[in-house]
Amino acid sequence: MRKYLLEDEWLIIEEGFNRENHLRSESLFSLGNGHMGMRANFEETYTGPSLRGTYLAGIYYPDKTRVGWWKNGYPEYFAKVLNAPNWIGMKFSFDGQELNIGHMKVTAFRRVLNMKEGILTREFTASWPDGKQIRVETERFLSMNRREIGAIRYDLTPLNFSGNLEAELFIDGDVKNEDANYGEKFWTPVNQSHEGDYGYLTSRTKKSGFEICMAMYSDCFPPENDEQANPELIIRQQYVSNHYRFTVKQGNRVRFTKIAAVTTSRDYSADQLASRACGILELAVIEGYDKLKKEQVECWQKKWESSDIEIKGDISAQQGIRFNIFHLNQTYTGYDPLLNIGPKGFTGEKYGGSTYWDTEAYCLPFYLSTTHKEVARNLLVYRYRHLGKAIENAKKLGFTDGAALYPMVTINGEECHNEWEITFEEIHRNGAIAYAIYNYMRHTGDDHYLAEYGLEVLIGISRFWSQRFTYSDPKQMFVMLGVTGPNEYENNVSNNWYTNYLASWTLEFTIECLDLVMEKYPDDWIRIQEITKFGMTTETNRWSTILNHVYLPEDPELGIFLQQEGYLDKEQIMAADLRPEERPVNQHWSWDRILRSCLIKQADVLQGLYFFEDHFPLNTIRRNFDFYEPRTVHESSLSPCVHAILASKLGYVDTAYQMYLRTSRLDLDDYNHEVHQGCHITSMAGTWLAIVEGFGGMRVIKDQLHFNPLLPVKWESLSFTILFRDQSLRITIDRYNISIKVQGDSEMDIFVRNNSYPLKPGVELRVQLTAL
Repeated sequence: MRKYLLEDEWLIIEEGFNRENHLRSESLFSLGNGHMGMRANFEETYTGPSLRGTYLAGIYYPDKTRVGWWKNGYPEYFAKVLNAPNWIGMKFSFDGQELNIGHMKVTAFRRVLNMKEGILTREFTASWPDGKQIRVETERFLSMNRREIGAIRYDLTPLNFSGNLEAELFIDGDVKNEDANYGEKFWTPVNQSHEGDYGYLTSRTKKSGFEICMAMYSDCFPPENDEQANPELIIRQQYVSNHYRFTVKQGNRVRFTKIAAVTTSRDYSADQLASRACGILELAVIEGYDKLKKEQVECWQKKWESSDIEIKGDISAQQGIRFNIFHLNQTYTGYDPLLNIGPKGFTGEKYGGSTYWDTEAYCLPFYLSTTHKEVARNLLVYRYRHLGKAIENAKKLGFTDGAALYPMVTINGEECHNEWEITFEEIHRNGAIAYAIYNYMRHTGDDHYLAEYGLEVLIGISRFWSQRFTYSDPKQMFVMLGVTGPNEYENNVSNNWYTNYLASWTLEFTIECLDLVMEKYPDDWIRIQEITKFGMTTETNRWSTILNHVYLPEDPELGIFLQQEGYLDKEQIMAADLRPEERPVNQHWSWDRILRSCLIKQADVLQGLYFFEDHFPLNTIRRNFDFYEPRTVHESSLSPCVHAILASKLGYVDTAYQMYLRTSRLDLDDYNHEVHQGCHITSMAGTWLAIVEGFGGMRVIKDQLHFNPLLPVKWESLSFTILFRDQSLRITIDRYNISIKVQGDSEMDIFVRNNSYPLKPGVELRVQLTAL
């Protein structure tokens, strides 16, 4: 761990400037609003280590695949979310000396991310070699209310000198991605000009052909003059700026304000980008910075009303969960069904910003429970829109008859991951998409989604599983060969228990959904049958045969499910036996050594037991948890949350708490020594799950909410809000009671530790936990 941030319930605070921490802080203090986001780069010149990053949702570049040995079926490219033109840029110099804390003495440095309001602030005093000191105070935000608007306020105060100030506030289109496979730049200039007081820059991505426009307005009110200073407008290729020159006296503050609008060809035609950007900018400028800030605070207040989790008695745990919820809320807002959630969100370039199975397995429940159902529905519609590409992807690998294999990594439906053991073998991702449909339906009761979109997806996935299973004569059962499970420290294995179980469940669930749609939505069924050419009898008969004869490896003596065949042939070492200098093993061991070890990167069998816990008795879950948890090194960010949930269910409160801290503070405390690359956005949803499904014990069983709470010893109480079937419930748990109040107009039954209680609108239900 690398702890350097102060703990606070609502703030992320960095005090003192340590250049070695700056890349980490750029990730941790990132801002976003669903439409765009950026790392916490400094506005002014900084020549120290920095990963410049401004990212626009859905804008990508198909970077040519770079592999040592090409294999049939490999994707042609890796889709990368691009570092977009830099609109926050500012340059300042006093009497020819530039403000650049990369080589200045810095004192009284304080950087604060106010998660309650979505505002990033920074202040410091910097000294030049000649002893001149300047005080700097900055504030910026990306508007949640006007998603194409960002705003900055930047104050300068010369503390012990008077001098001539030159300031340049600019947009720079000459940017690059650090992860470019061949070092090329991904943007070409289209136009740079001005419309009245607004300078703007238009750029186009190479190959993918997206166009974006950034327009900016700035003002400055020198303290010696009540009138606004008039800037000189500078325009050159890929660059526009406002240039100011004036004298500033010692102790007098100079305030700069910069507002930018960002439009893309995803939302407007290319010939409208500049006029739209300038028009949107003009409306924001008319409102003014203070009004924009007020809107920001109000918008975040509404966000927190439905998504906040309050923990009393543990400030570290409280800060951790709010940090995770903050990033989830600012990464994906659900306004566009063509967008999804990248593992790093708007905080870095790693993973290309593309979509993984993380969305369905971890993120969907958060959005289901904290915002209106259309947001979560759009995540499912995203996959429906990519069904054609999934069928094409399966066809490339030799599958036929409408079988669909969804990509491991995508941004537009095409596979763009190029490691064979992942691209070809980590096929459990298909099952996660099917499970997400099931999860959505049981939470919302919206089975019409099946008739509109979901059933076509399930048919394509089930056709894939039907062809992917192989009948084994020696075993007289159906087996699954050559796969990689969630534990990516095992490749090309046979009969991964999780994959086999998930695949057979998908077949069974699809058959159930076929019956539902035929009975309840017969007109839709006729349309679906015509589209899919579905053979009801032949296909479902084969599926039934498979699901009744699937080989699921287990060890009867130990009473556990085997992660895969041969797992017990490995030397059984425990994670606790590793020396500290060997951790994480993926940064210290050879890949050969990792593959031969029994060490587990992330929950695998336990992932399946989490998904399907109601299929197994508690003792079975306990035996498997007790066996696999000590062998798990948690070197995937997605691992600790699953362990926390299962540990809570089993009553292992201390283990659950330690796993929760690890998942909630994974980035804040840099557990895996990689936060400089960006935050683990999708695993942050797992942190929410660890609290709500873990310590809150919330489940949806047969269309009804159940709670079986277990609080960590340190916590005085836990409170959270859940949206369920169009009703809002506020749940508060302490040592002795659970209180539930519904804000809605319908009566419902709630289960607490398997006992049913009626819940009436506006009336608080209070159940004594010690009495149960």
